[in-house]
Amino acid sequence: MKLHEYQSKRIFAEHGIPIPKGEVATSSDEAREIARKLGGPVVIKSQVLVGGRGKAGGVKVAKNVDEAEELADQILGMDIKGLTVDKVLIDEAADIREEIYLGVVIDRALQKPVVIASAEGGVEIEEVAKTNPEAIKRLPIDLPVGLMDYHARNLAYDLGLRRVFVNQFIRIVKGLYQSFIDTDASLAEINPLVIIEGEKLLAVDGKIVLDDSALYRHPELVELRDIQEETSSEREARLAGLSYVKLDGEIGCMVNGAGLAMATMDIVKYYGGAPANFLDIGGGAKSDKVAAALRIILSDSKVKGILFNIFGGITRCDEVARGILEALNAVPTDVPMVARLVGTNEEEGRQILAQANFPSASSLGEAAQKAVNLAKGA
Repeated sequence: MKLHEYQSKRIFAEHGIPIPKGEVATSSDEAREIARKLGGPVVIKSQVLVGGRGKAGGVKVAKNVDEAEELADQILGMDIKGLTVDKVLIDEAADIREEIYLGVVIDRALQKPVVIASAEGGVEIEEVAKTNPEAIKRLPIDLPVGLMDYHARNLAYDLGLRRVFVNQFIRIVKGLYQSFIDTDASLAEINPLVIIEGEKLLAVDGKIVLDDSALYRHPELVELRDIQEETSSEREARLAGLSYVKLDGEIGCMVNGAGLAMATMDIVKYYGGAPANFLDIGGGAKSDKVAAALRIILSDSKVKGILFNIFGGITRCDEVARGILEALNAVPTDVPMVARLVGTNEEEGRQILAQANFPSASSLGEAAQKAVNLAKGA
């Protein structure tokens, strides 16, 4: 789950990170009033959960309240990569002298959080990694020890920061790391962290991506979700407790278990098809969950065939079979389907499907071949 810039920066501020004065507006009149209160030049920033806002015209500088009102009116309602701008952040404009990148991510190979910093801020860190990898500094953090002052101090010197900025930088790095830990984030990023007039550091942009698996610990953060971030299918999957990712293929896949789902997608590809989704119904799925999953798959107009691959451990094959038939009663379709049910109550499940004249297969290879052939009209 992604947080908007203004939401991320408010969390940063709670952890001692300096951010510009600013407020969110949903109308040009509100933008004018905020600009009047701030005084001086302001930055009008679209709040949508995609990159490239500036290039799309979603970030503009206003010299006075009249310009703030006019520019806010232009940006509100704008379409940026398929998302509609319904709010803008009005921030004090900063006199930027230098820009720094600072972020915290999980390094899955090291199984540790890693602070990433670069003196080349203001651009995507992936681009810096391609063009000048030596400019990126990495600081792995041992969780039992945490981030110590000397870690951040050494990082400041590695970046070439002057002594006047070091103590500020230490506070900001520690605040960013604590924001990352306290929110169970998978990414916390300031880009750019800027040097401004008066030899001060300021976080003028911010980004937090939360770990969905830890959201149950943070009901206050769940309330910050922007429903524009999700498609209707992704929203329905989340509410039903399903793991779902839409892809570009034509074979819908419903599987229980992430590893089995990945293997199913691979074998569909091996037999000449392309998976339309990753969908894991999880262990212990009942018929209502299966029915919800099938409705989500069928909502994709590109799907020309559906493959069910269920290994019955905790999940019972007869429950899955009933769920398939319940969903077909609720959502009639002529999309061809094939099921492979193995494990707990597999015979009962196969009998339920056989009585409904529903195609099945005894092996995954056979099921994948059938699904691909059915999708191609064979």
